Amino acid sequence: MVTKAVHLELVCDLTTEAFLASLRRLFARRGKSIEIHSDNAANFVGANRELQELFESTDHKTAMQKFIEHERIVWHFIPPRAPHFGGLWEAAVKSFKLHLIRSVGDTLLTYDQLETYVVEIEAILNSRPLSAMSSDPNDLLPLTAGHFLIGGPLTSFSQENLADLPANRLSAWQHAQKLKQHFWNRWHHEYLNNIISLHRQTKGPKLQVGDLVIMHEDNLPPLAWAVGRIIAAHPGPDGVIRVATVRTKNGEYKRCSKKLCPLPIE
Repeated sequence: MVTKAVHLELVCDLTTEAFLASLRRLFARRGKSIEIHSDNAANFVGANRELQELFESTDHKTAMQKFIEHERIVWHFIPPRAPHFGGLWEAAVKSFKLHLIRSVGDTLLTYDQLETYVVEIEAILNSRPLSAMSSDPNDLLPLTAGHFLIGGPLTSFSQENLADLPANRLSAWQHAQKLKQHFWNRWHHEYLNNIISLHRQTKGPKLQVGDLVIMHEDNLPPLAWAVGRIIAAHPGPDGVIRVATVRTKNGEYKRCSKKLCPLPIE
């Protein structure tokens, strides 16, 4: 709830057994939850008949009740027909589903391809910079949701750019990597545009020397964020800072304020 870390599970069907199996995988990898917040069953009414029948069935409710009592989990359901009560997680769901549809489209994937793709999208969503690791001006590492999951930043080995290659020339593994690159290109540009726009609309803190900022850069590989420290501010004649010099691990660059987002992100 605090870090908005994301965990995605792929299931074969919409049965109670498949849902409980995915929940057990979550606990095995992330640790058992003390509390769980989720949608109310009534939210699925009209969305999918199979889900409706599943959540309204006595067998499902009995199985869920036994699982909750055995694991000693407090389960919180939001009110019926009130999806805005779950806006915190619905935002992550929307971000994933929107770009999943755009990048995959009508492509038919095997289970292994889809699972690989989904897990790597999870890593991309959890690589978002949240705040500075420390106030040290020489520290350029941001704190991410991945630090709370594995104790360090989520990284990936370098790969060739497959975005422009036709699908019939790619292996199953390469095709999943191509889809991941398409997702990254769409999502991280939109994410940066949104947070920079929100920062300007809310009149957030002005850029200052020593601030850790995210830079809006093009052609970055997946999981790579352009992060740097402001070492010089260049105000205009009216005293407003519209240009700043940013020091990154690759050198120093001058960027306009529209391309910079200070951390932490409120």
